[in-house]
Amino acid sequence: MVAVAILAAGRGTRMKSDLPKVLHPLGGRSLVERVLDSLSAIQPSRRLIIVGYRGELVQNELIQRFSNLEFVEQTEQLGTGHAVQQVIPYLQDFTGDLLVLNGDVPLLRPETIKGLLNTHKEQGNAATILTAQLPDPKGYGRVFCDNENLLKEIVEDRDCTATQKQNRRINAGVYCFHWPDLAQVLPQLKSENDQAEYYLTDAVNYLNPVRILDVEDYQEILGINDRKQLSKAYQILQTRVKDDWMAAGVTLIDPDSITIDDTVTLAPNTIIEPQTHLRGQTTIGSGSRIGPGTLIENSQIGDQTTVLYSVITDSTVASGTRVGPYAHLRGQAQVGEGCRIGNFVELKNTKLGNRSNVSHLSYLGDTTTGDRVNIGAGTITANYDGVNKHPTEIGSGTKTGSNSVLVAPVKIGENVTIAAGSTITEDVEDNTLAIARARQVTKKGWKLKAKE
Repeated sequence: MVAVAILAAGRGTRMKSDLPKVLHPLGGRSLVERVLDSLSAIQPSRRLIIVGYRGELVQNELIQRFSNLEFVEQTEQLGTGHAVQQVIPYLQDFTGDLLVLNGDVPLLRPETIKGLLNTHKEQGNAATILTAQLPDPKGYGRVFCDNENLLKEIVEDRDCTATQKQNRRINAGVYCFHWPDLAQVLPQLKSENDQAEYYLTDAVNYLNPVRILDVEDYQEILGINDRKQLSKAYQILQTRVKDDWMAAGVTLIDPDSITIDDTVTLAPNTIIEPQTHLRGQTTIGSGSRIGPGTLIENSQIGDQTTVLYSVITDSTVASGTRVGPYAHLRGQAQVGEGCRIGNFVELKNTKLGNRSNVSHLSYLGDTTTGDRVNIGAGTITANYDGVNKHPTEIGSGTKTGSNSVLVAPVKIGENVTIAAGSTITEDVEDNTLAIARARQVTKKGWKLKAKE
């Protein structure tokens, strides 16, 4: 059995924010959410989140996504050892291993955690410490071990000799303990240091055997203490995501100008143009071309679809459709197959049938159309009466003329033609021509009188 304790009690004063540090977003998910997601390869039996600063906010955020979490309060933040001491009452009868993670170290891969746990179990260690060899370890405590990776000592940077400072191996702050052994030594920790805190690293002095395991990619263990480090972590995450997609057959024209959340799914042969941003639970179908200059969030885009210079949120676009430039789809818009959504068109909570066109300068809100509908330039559905939203229905084969207004609630039948400049306030039957505009009046010889 494996239990996991995640240290998430700190405020993070260097973030200059009232938001707990572990709740700051990184690529669409908070830091602590990413730590919880990294447990996917080990399936722990217990997950304990140690909270402190604004702990109720951390708890409320996490229970929206995760179930079966246990929250442990650390009323005073007196160090990592003190934090883990708080779980003693929760694990009184627990006899398995305890994995200790930090809520502000969000880049650990699931396979790294699984490898640490497997090494710990296979070697029968009392404790196993994840370590990393940094290109520049200045400021970090150095970890020293023998040829069998048995820990000899951890020396703080300020206490290292010139020779010891040549060692690039540092403590990553990620531990796996045999809990019955750790539970015995936790009460023995002392706060006899400059910070007057209880350090978890001191616990290893009482345990045997303790071994180390180097992480292959040192960037996995980088923690977040300020906004600059948050930005660096995002760059690392983006590099991982984009490298993976390019290896899977996706073309990124200018990777440095593109951002892709790791919750996004892309099919092979998709082309992502520069200045395009894909976020949330978005999927892009095979052979589609997205961008340049496009934002798509929590939306599903079909195969062989083109979207350029447009914004699509919380919507669905079926295969073979062209969107943009400068279109905006939002609020559960659903666009059928083979459609054309053109310049400066906005669709909100609208279902557009197959092979329909809304080519330019139009707004359809709370609208449902059949197939093969053509919406003329400047057509507006007036769906809001100042108090409530109302629906518009447009039947298959119908065409609206330029500069038409459909005042909802209204139903337009099939194969209807609406004359340009019409304001439609009543339902229109199938197979009809609807004209709703004032008769033109021309006065010969008229001119504007000059001011006296």
